[in-house]
Amino acid sequence: MAIVMFISLLILLLLSVPVALSLGLASSISLVSDGNMPLIVLIQRMFAALDLFPLMAIPFFILAGSLMETGGISRRLVNFANSLVGTMTGGLAVVTVVTAMFFSAISGSSAATTAAIGSILIPAMVKNGYDVGFAGATTAVSGELGVIIPPSIPMIIFGISAGVSMTDLFIAGFLPGIFIGGSLILLVWFLAKRKGYQGDTGITWAMRVKAFKEAILALMMPVIILGGIYGGIFTPTEAAVVAVVYSFIVGVFIYREITWKNLIEIFSKSAITTSIIMIIIANAGMFGWILTREQVPQQVAAFFTSFSSSPIIFLALVNVLLLFVGMFFETSASIIILAPLLTPIAVTLGIDPVHFGMIMIVNLAMGMVTPPVGVNLFVACQVANIKLERLTKALIPFFLVLVLDILIITYFPALSTWLPSILKK
Repeated sequence: MAIVMFISLLILLLLSVPVALSLGLASSISLVSDGNMPLIVLIQRMFAALDLFPLMAIPFFILAGSLMETGGISRRLVNFANSLVGTMTGGLAVVTVVTAMFFSAISGSSAATTAAIGSILIPAMVKNGYDVGFAGATTAVSGELGVIIPPSIPMIIFGISAGVSMTDLFIAGFLPGIFIGGSLILLVWFLAKRKGYQGDTGITWAMRVKAFKEAILALMMPVIILGGIYGGIFTPTEAAVVAVVYSFIVGVFIYREITWKNLIEIFSKSAITTSIIMIIIANAGMFGWILTREQVPQQVAAFFTSFSSSPIIFLALVNVLLLFVGMFFETSASIIILAPLLTPIAVTLGIDPVHFGMIMIVNLAMGMVTPPVGVNLFVACQVANIKLERLTKALIPFFLVLVLDILIITYFPALSTWLPSILKK
């Protein structure tokens, strides 16, 4: 069954069938070819994959992100970040990275982060003489922080798929996220210095104080949500509901930038995004069940350990695999398929599962900015109104830095494990 399923999946992907449908059809074909199992099992396994309480966090975090994008929170975060670092060389590019770090702490989605900050900062950079390719590349790469800095939808999916604490994953994401954000700030500063992009010298302390006052409610959101999770007040799933209620109240009654008419579009867009993710999870759950039944995880483990029993070699092979997979597969589907296969091997080799989760998420986050299916690239291209080819050329130095970041996070596990170990004491 496994052989038939993999061959079917490969053919369907080569025919450009969407990943979710490819997973479902490949699973169906394998069951039909076996002939010893009723097809009702397909439906049962799809519903079983969705019948998990933690999955409720996904639609709520998506809805919260949409409310924040429309409710003026993202604009206020941009203004506050600009007041802090806008005077630096390449100020607007640095502002893009810093704003992405702020927005990531309340969004959970890479594409939402890219769209929210890109719609404001890409036109601003172009207006101030920045190359449009550089502006788009900076925004697309900064957007990947949306799934690395918690809360993060891929972290929720990994936690469910690999049986790892979502709270631990959320805590573990902070230092890698700040580390990657810092490396991107250094890169855009260096590139801006070479290109002659100057900062805004007209920012005063009075403007900084005003920007902080306007952004205080937006900045309080991650404090409330993440503080509530780590303080044991509510679970990550319940935190997603708190995020929706908070962003709704702020956007509708305080900032008053969300009208009742806007809500129809917000709910509609959030429902569509949620349904896409849930269809992928349902079909991938069925796919994973067949893999487990056919003992594919054990065979994959034997394949990896046949090369070497060294954790260093294993992680190197995993990084290459994930970078390749991230170029062609959607992040959620990749995690659902690979996490149950690779995490047990990592644990057997003495690798902390939380650390391994961060390796997977950071690798696959890079897939969001690599052709041919990098979702952040398409968002940035649409906002900047440029072709993918022009954006890809500007991405080369960013790719080099991201690969270096991945290697450091991989082989310095304390970046991922130190904070969770401290907070558990």
